[in-house]
Amino acid sequence: MADHSWKDGILLKIVNVLSYFLFLGSNVYTVAAPSDIYYTGKETYITPAPWAFLIWSLIHLLLLGTIIYQFFPGGKQVIIDGVSWRFPLLAVLNAIYVNVWASHHYIVAFIFALFVSSAVTHIYYIVKKHHSPQSSTDEIFVHLPFSLYHGWTTVLVILTAFEAFGVNALDHKAGIWTKVFVFLGLFFLEGTAATYAFSTPEGDLPASVAIAWSLFAIFAHQTSSGFVHWSSLAFSILALVWVVKGAAGLCGRARSGVVRLEDPERAPLIPGTT
Repeated sequence: MADHSWKDGILLKIVNVLSYFLFLGSNVYTVAAPSDIYYTGKETYITPAPWAFLIWSLIHLLLLGTIIYQFFPGGKQVIIDGVSWRFPLLAVLNAIYVNVWASHHYIVAFIFALFVSSAVTHIYYIVKKHHSPQSSTDEIFVHLPFSLYHGWTTVLVILTAFEAFGVNALDHKAGIWTKVFVFLGLFFLEGTAATYAFSTPEGDLPASVAIAWSLFAIFAHQTSSGFVHWSSLAFSILALVWVVKGAAGLCGRARSGVVRLEDPERAPLIPGTT
């Protein structure tokens, strides 16, 4: 086998670096200036506490490791050969979404939230189905950030949908239909966390954590409506069950070995390669 060089796929590597610093920096902005975004935006009956958005910082930090890891042979195989140009596309879509959302154009933001979710989903399934983790570095800098990202964008779609089409909680009391849709939104998030827990034999812990974290933030912030407050607590506890399941599955996999090469769903992305 020919030796790998850090220059292989150098154009895409450079584009990934530029995309990270030029576009994904919007994630840092949302945390660095919370008074301009979190406290002046539209308040809905599913708005979480501001600390929910700290997950952006964790994802951004992990993706910095992803950008560095792409210059190594293992990272080049999954990030350059597998994910390919989808990462800079995701960075551009994410930047548009964050800036439109920060400008309070919520209907447009909802549309771009769907685009971001679609882009993340595509990358997520490429990573999960075709690239089994070969090392702890693969786990931390490839699987972990995109699992968190996938779970978090699911939350963002729901939050932005309520901002685009829901009532303002500061001006309207929660009516029956608002409560119904909030309940359905919470149920969808908890059900998604359960889906992550059973997506593989060991489950997907990071994605479940992202949703459980958000549900607890909704519970902490929604105190004006008893129905929303206690419903979000109930769904948070259920989501925590799936987090525990994922943690148990992760511990079991760690004891039995990280890689399961016999899994047919984790075949190489390109047939005939290893």
